Amino acid sequence: MDFKVGDTVLVIDEAFSGVIKSISQSIISIETEDGFELDFNPKELLKINPKASLKSELFAEHSIDSVISEKEQPKRRQVPKVKPKERNLPAMEVDLHIHQLTNSTKHMSNHDMLTLQLDTAKRQLDFAIRKRIQKVVFIHGVGEGVLKLELEYLFSRYDNVKFYDADYQKYGLGATEVYIYQNVAS
Repeated sequence: MDFKVGDTVLVIDEAFSGVIKSISQSIISIETEDGFELDFNPKELLKINPKASLKSELFAEHSIDSVISEKEQPKRRQVPKVKPKERNLPAMEVDLHIHQLTNSTKHMSNHDMLTLQLDTAKRQLDFAIRKRIQKVVFIHGVGEGVLKLELEYLFSRYDNVKFYDADYQKYGLGATEVYIYQNVAS
């Protein structure tokens, strides 16, 4: 923008205007309405019509009534959009692989390991019921199927639970998804 001495300018990031008193290479000196002389970069200034008042020029295209009515319009609440794939994701995953549950299986029999896995599954399922979590995936692995059968027996003892094989693409054959009905009286 071409500035010349005598132009009335508005300081962009400030709430005041002034008249250009001098221009050097990259500095423009303005005198504010209060009589202060300040230096600015040309990018910080906006040339305005001196005959128009500051408010009328800034708000020329907006009347006060239109601004107020715009502010009074109720804003539509933004609902977070859930992608179709994410809609069916379980809220909780429980990995029952023995190396996830204990640091060492050195002194544990197969029965001890299975008991630890089943106790963990029962504790996590009870937690999910208490916290009203609707879906839980229990990752048990494939193996010989002993843990899977024991889990199915455990889940069948709950009235408010439905269980089935979890998503094959994500877990393969080694996981069971449990759906917990929330409206059943406990």
